[in-house]
Amino acid sequence: MYKIMIIEDDPSTREELLLLLENEGYNPEAVADFEDVPEQAVRFAPDLILLDIGLPGRDGFSLCAALRKSVKASIIFVTSRDSGLDEVRALSLGGDDYITKPYSVPVLLARIKAVLRRGGGLEQQETLEAAGIRLNLTRGTVSAGDKTALLTRNELQILACLMGHAGEIVSRADLIEALWDSRIYIDDNTLTVNMTRLRGKLAELGQPDLIATRRGMGYQL
Repeated sequence: MYKIMIIEDDPSTREELLLLLENEGYNPEAVADFEDVPEQAVRFAPDLILLDIGLPGRDGFSLCAALRKSVKASIIFVTSRDSGLDEVRALSLGGDDYITKPYSVPVLLARIKAVLRRGGGLEQQETLEAAGIRLNLTRGTVSAGDKTALLTRNELQILACLMGHAGEIVSRADLIEALWDSRIYIDDNTLTVNMTRLRGKLAELGQPDLIATRRGMGYQL
């Protein structure tokens, strides 16, 4: 049973999500004390986090960055802020999806299932090795030499797809399909954000040119 953590300060929305997720067969837990959210996440060890932006004391953006350092869970932002800049920022900080309120319940559930499916599909095989790097699929890390970087689930999926087709050109459309299983919920801008973030982490490992852009065709490892 998937464990989902709800980080939402509005009591009615929080209770609505708890009931909805319980009825769908998930194991949800809602945060009521916002003082030590990362520590609560470590204890609960969720598979997925639903995260609002407007929270007491600490906004969802900074909390997302902190959660990325402490837990491996996927993160879906669920917020009333519908600015494109907010969405790009959320994805840049490690969010796996971004949903605006008021949301359609069937769409929300479909997005949750898609993110969980993306995350769970990688854990069949533990590691991949190609082009001088090692990708640990269960830990969500990439290593080169003695350096290691922690990846978000989207970054992990992108790199796993490229490593699985090392030497081949992988189109943007194929990457989007591998990430989200459906193009309904994603666009080119989101892929670009994730790719930029992944390349930055590879550069920190001494591999700044590992992923080449093949103009008009896609990417190549």
